[in-house]
Amino acid sequence: MASRTTDAGIDKSTAPALPEPQANANPEPYTKHFKGKQVSKFVDPCSEASKASLDCMNHHDYDRDKCLDYFQAYRDCKKAWMAQRKADRLAGKQVS
Repeated sequence: MASRTTDAGIDKSTAPALPEPQANANPEPYTKHFKGKQVSKFVDPCSEASKASLDCMNHHDYDRDKCLDYFQAYRDCKKAWMAQRKADRLAGKQVS
């Protein structure tokens, strides 16, 4: 029995399983990312949700309709992250 491969020659039978879409819907604590580093606008606590959505697209041969839950989880994560940042700024919290 032959394994399933894409046009690019990637063997899908050995590809890692995708995480549940809602597993990454909440951002990681941003203090974890800033520990010992200078504050940067480029730190993204939703990077796991972003990676999961891209992995889903790769896994399903870029069929967007099959990955809508992953996209929604990423949007939910970014929305929660922006709300958290806004609340912290209004409270006068420093990130360092």
